[in-house]
Amino acid sequence: MQTKTLKPSDVTFVIDTREQCPFDLSPFPTEIGTLVTGDYSLKGFESEVSIERKSLDDLCGVVGGSRERFEKEINRLKAYPHRCLIVETTWEEIKQGQYRSAVNPESVFGSLIGWQAAGIPVIMAGTHTFGSECAKRFLWITARRYWRKLKDGFKSQQEN
Repeated sequence: MQTKTLKPSDVTFVIDTREQCPFDLSPFPTEIGTLVTGDYSLKGFESEVSIERKSLDDLCGVVGGSRERFEKEINRLKAYPHRCLIVETTWEEIKQGQYRSAVNPESVFGSLIGWQAAGIPVIMAGTHTFGSECAKRFLWITARRYWRKLKDGFKSQQEN
């Protein structure tokens, strides 16, 4: 008997209702939903998978004036087994202060490193388009891992 393989059409990615500039996650099915934490998740695993997306302007905002609110978001994100922060810029753009905000580049750089030290993987995607690719890959790999666990658990039950 041949084992079925997981196909992109078998999973659905969830985009938070508050997401202002959503990633293109095609060819995967998506749906809009209210997520407790983050901007993207995997349907059925919303309490285990979370991606937070930040443009460079958003990032400067959360390092500056919205710091306290975002730190709460980071603390919630740490509770997710599969989590990451996708940033639509590069380290170089940050270090060189290539943005409109008055926030010190060292503060932005230090915040990102601090969040990594706290256990939040940070993906510096460079652009929104590449950020979409990173989000798709992260969610797809996570979906496949959950699918394999479920499939292996089902096989074990049949063998007993």
